[in-house]
Amino acid sequence: MHLNKKGIRALGIAESFVRKRPRSILAGVVMRSDLIIDGFAFTEITVGGMDATDGIIKIFNSLERSDINVIMLNGCVISWFNVVNLNRIYEETGIPLICVTYETSEGLEPHFRRHFDGEDLQKRLDAYRMLGERVPVKIKGKHEQSKGKKQEILIRILGLEKSEAVQILRKFTLHGRIPEPLRVARLCARSLLRASFSHSSSLSTPTTSSSAASSSLN
Repeated sequence: MHLNKKGIRALGIAESFVRKRPRSILAGVVMRSDLIIDGFAFTEITVGGMDATDGIIKIFNSLERSDINVIMLNGCVISWFNVVNLNRIYEETGIPLICVTYETSEGLEPHFRRHFDGEDLQKRLDAYRMLGERVPVKIKGKHEQSKGKKQEILIRILGLEKSEAVQILRKFTLHGRIPEPLRVARLCARSLLRASFSHSSSLSTPTTSSSAASSSLN
């Protein structure tokens, strides 16, 4: 990947859900490294299901973009223990992948065991163990390059070296530690979820436009 070219595009994907609703909103935002947004896509996944990977791939395919250079995910276990298969996403899209989380933890296996059992539990445990360990990195937002401390985040990467992932994250982070594609995608998902409270339409089929807690710990 040519990290110094102006036109690097990231697809940031984030979700929003409430426990009492069966479906969560998954939002994808295509953003250039100059922080211009030029694409959106939305779909739904199951709260407490195992279809997060399918939803992410649906979003990527629905955009029909050949200019996406990297996919960023806001967490690997989303929508109440819906575990993402990073290897499958990388294999099916062929796009380098950065999964970002923000808090250290001792792992989610005890939570899986508390809420699931039998085959459902085993599927989640197997998928979770396939994710591998997270790597801590430190970044500074573009508005903080000359002052302040670097912020630590935790990442999993596929198709990139650690140094390349850090460069990309710095390009797409203005301040704090949340890259802009993920911040905007999360805002979009949250807004659409709120709007859906008063509408009955479904987004199970991805909707595109061209122009919560577990994700921070997993």
